Amino acid sequence: MNSDHAEAVLGILTSQRAHRDFLPDAIPETDIEKILTAATHAPSAENSQPWEFIVVTDDKLRAALGELMQRAWDGGGRDASRDVLSAGVFADVDRGLTGGIASAPVMILCCADLNRTRKETVGSSLFPAVQNLLVAATALGYGSALTTIATVFTHELRNLLGFPESVVPVALVPLGRPARKMGLPRRDPAGERTHQNGW
Repeated sequence: MNSDHAEAVLGILTSQRAHRDFLPDAIPETDIEKILTAATHAPSAENSQPWEFIVVTDDKLRAALGELMQRAWDGGGRDASRDVLSAGVFADVDRGLTGGIASAPVMILCCADLNRTRKETVGSSLFPAVQNLLVAATALGYGSALTTIATVFTHELRNLLGFPESVVPVALVPLGRPARKMGLPRRDPAGERTHQNGW
């Protein structure tokens, strides 16, 4: 890998951030395929590759997913987050979960098939794939966000999208062109969170 390529990859990794407002523009199938191909090149426990992705573009289904997210937010998520998030982030999340995320032209439900992995390794197998998905979306100019709040309604998600009992939802990722330009994500310097040869 040459240094220009490495810098480009690092630039994408450090510019990826959560988007919760989207333009209605459709996403070409070829771009969705590229994003999901990147997702499936993530590491997984024992190389089990237990991921299953449900790509939702239907207007009624996306609206129903948005309603589930808002119901979870109104039913306790908002109160649990109010004192944890800064005022600005809280307002952004609130806007997203009360309509902004539902405006995404594509929603991808990221699931794990328990026939291919143990329950204990779902997180270590699925979240790297979700991260690859988010980074690939950023590389192609799309906004996205890692959300998990809808998964509290696993039964409703299963009824809505028809996945089998052996499959569990892990994250719901909205995908689309960002409705507004956002700067780089704010992060504490890595050095402030790094310890060498012990704490």
